[in-house]
Amino acid sequence: MPLVYVITDRRLLSPPAKIQEQTFLIEFAQRAFAAGVDILQIREPDLSARDQLSVAENIAALAYKSGAGVLINDRADIAVCAAAGVHLTTRSLSAEVVRGLFSPDLVIGVSTHSFEEAKAAESGGADFIVFGPVFETASKKQYGEPVGIEALRRVAASLSIPVLALGGIKPTNFFEALNAGAQGIAGISMFAEAPDLNSLVATIKSHVAA
Repeated sequence: MPLVYVITDRRLLSPPAKIQEQTFLIEFAQRAFAAGVDILQIREPDLSARDQLSVAENIAALAYKSGAGVLINDRADIAVCAAAGVHLTTRSLSAEVVRGLFSPDLVIGVSTHSFEEAKAAESGGADFIVFGPVFETASKKQYGEPVGIEALRRVAASLSIPVLALGGIKPTNFFEALNAGAQGIAGISMFAEAPDLNSLVATIKSHVAA
C-alpha cells in the first residue's frame, strides 16, 4: 500500500491575520491523521524553536493515537524533544552525522534531487528519501527543471530504502509516480487544498502499481 506523506505549510491553512496561531495547523494535522496519512512533516521554518516544539508536541500526541509518524523539518533537536523524527534537506547535516549526534533510533528522511543525492542519502543512513520535483511546480523552481518520471524510476529501482515522489504531483498524475516505482506520495498544496482529504488519501492508498 502506498505511503502518504504530508508536508505542512500553515500559510495555506490559516487566514493571513491569524498566521501565528497554531489552531489551524493542529486541526489540519488531526484531519490528516483521521484520513489515514502515514507521515506528517512539520515544515514551518519561520516559527521560533519554542513554537516549533509546541506544535510538534501537540501534533505528535495526535499522531500517537492514530499510529502515524511525525517528522520535523531540519531540526533534529526539536524532533528528539517531541518524540518525532527529522526530515533533512540538501543544506542539513548528513543523516549519518545527525544519527550519531542525537539517537541511533531517530527516524530520518532526506530530500534529494538527483540520482547521486539519492544514493548518498541511502549510504549515509537515511530511512527513506523524498525525490523530486518529479513534475513542474512553482514551489520547487530553485531546484531547476523537474527530474521526470524516468529519473524517479531509476532511483526507485536502485535504492533499497523507500522512495517517495514529490513535486507537481496532483490527483490526476500521482499514479504515474507510483507506477514508476515510488513507494509513496509526498505533497504540500495537494493535501492542504484538497476539497475532500479523506477521499484523496483513500484513492492514493488504493492504487495498485502497474
